[in-house]
Amino acid sequence: MKGRLLKGTAEFLAFIWATGTLVFILVRTVPGDPLVSLLGSRPRAQDIRRLRRSLRLDQPLFSQYVHFVGRLAILDLGDSLVDRRPVLRTITKYLPNTACLALAAMAITLLISLPLGVLAARRKTGLWDTMVTIMAIGGLATPSFLLALILVMAFALQLKMFPVSGGGGIECLVLPALTLGISLSAFLTRMVRTALREEAQRPYVLLARSKGLSEKRVYWRHIGRNALIPIVTLAGLQTGALLGGTIIVESVFSWPGIGTLLVTAVRQRDFPMIQGTVLVMASLYLLVNFLVDLSYSHLDPRTRHDRKRQG
Repeated sequence: MKGRLLKGTAEFLAFIWATGTLVFILVRTVPGDPLVSLLGSRPRAQDIRRLRRSLRLDQPLFSQYVHFVGRLAILDLGDSLVDRRPVLRTITKYLPNTACLALAAMAITLLISLPLGVLAARRKTGLWDTMVTIMAIGGLATPSFLLALILVMAFALQLKMFPVSGGGGIECLVLPALTLGISLSAFLTRMVRTALREEAQRPYVLLARSKGLSEKRVYWRHIGRNALIPIVTLAGLQTGALLGGTIIVESVFSWPGIGTLLVTAVRQRDFPMIQGTVLVMASLYLLVNFLVDLSYSHLDPRTRHDRKRQG
């Protein structure tokens, strides 16, 4: 366990360093000067030079990079170029909204994909399997922004059940969570269906049935339990993918999360805010995948023994 933790920590730090380096380079290759927009439409040259000097943007690129890595090592993401507030403090203000949206979307994803996937797996032919397949393909083919617009027109403009946008109460959370949940459930439904069908063809299933076990017990105690690892793996990956999906959905619904924060920072060319937001999203993605990896030993004890043998 200790060796896995050390290895995971080393991989985490290496990934964060690589991500930070890539973002540092990319944001500085975008044309335009962010200081011009900060000082107004017609800034004076001496004001630009003074502000550039105070923000250390007049230094060589390598010196800026060394300064950036040094501050990152002590968990200092710098200050925003726009409001001069600490980036980390601003992100922690918006992060709970994104977390609520992601958790609600994942709950909707599981509520849709698990029943439909199990139903399609148990009924290999017929109307249900065809309907589930069509729904999954349709969900995969529909972009999230288009689905968001459809939900807005149907439930906000026509039925007036939910607000169009904003970040107020739970009623403002429904449409963005539905948009993300429906989009992600399409692929997870097919994965649940495929995983259950593959496990149902294993020799141990035939042995369990030959012992006289009921079909319900065979399915839930054996097939379902052994199919959990690929399902949990994909669910974990999709939880990480939610962070990327929230960028579009939060923008459409004006949800005050880190996706909206990132889009605003890109428009304003706020280098520290862009770097900090991307690094936080990458860290959350790695954390989710690490937790999924830890769950394997509890879902399937054979993985625990395999790791001990390899160690």
